[in-house]
Amino acid sequence: MDKQRVVLVTGGAKGVGRGISEAFLAAGDRVLVCGREAPAQLPGVEGRSAEFIAADVRDSAAIDALFAEIRNRCGRLDVLVNNAGGAPYALAANASPRLHEKILQLNLIAPLHLAQQANALMQQQDGGGVIVFIGSVSALRASPGTAAYGAAKAGILSLTQSLAVEWAPKVRVVAVSPGMVLTEQAHLHYGDEAGIAAVAHTVPAGRLAMPREIGETCVWVCSATAAYLSGSNLTLHGGGERPAFLDAGNARHQA
Repeated sequence: MDKQRVVLVTGGAKGVGRGISEAFLAAGDRVLVCGREAPAQLPGVEGRSAEFIAADVRDSAAIDALFAEIRNRCGRLDVLVNNAGGAPYALAANASPRLHEKILQLNLIAPLHLAQQANALMQQQDGGGVIVFIGSVSALRASPGTAAYGAAKAGILSLTQSLAVEWAPKVRVVAVSPGMVLTEQAHLHYGDEAGIAAVAHTVPAGRLAMPREIGETCVWVCSATAAYLSGSNLTLHGGGERPAFLDAGNARHQA
């Protein structure tokens, strides 16, 4: 196991972010999480808990203050996991320009600003560091109802490649792109238990991912065994989606 690292997980107190925070805690790392409001319960593993720093990542001044606090509190940062993000369902024809701007700000501009700050710190320290962008399969396929979100995540994949070149060799930059994940808010996207089960049936693996599985992948990405991994995108989607034409056609039923 690698030595204890200082890890920042944005939006790391709930959903996929919580699974990521808990995975790094289980690996023995010191984990900082940030969000607009302190959570009712911080991520914790075996008596060890994450530390919370209040910050709205959409506010550049708040990002400056966040990294000033990290420098003051820890003196270094070894891993940044750019996890905070999301978007409400809204058809592109009906969404306001303001909504699109907010979605792009949260899912593309804010992660870039955070990465800039992390890189500035990591370049100055022995061992450099690793920046992980949490992407989405929405960047790789049609994303009806969340078009701006999918476009932002596609931008994240482009950033991953460019920053990996600009900031090498001291800083590695990698994207991890989950498919559908079973979080505490899964019902908002997929409905009740029957709806979630029906959605899971469309995944070759037969289920949705668990947040901790995303986290364990992030831990590996940031480990010494992945030291040559940079500029890459890892997809975690249980085999992807079954092609619709396989069920639409009737050739195999007639055979």
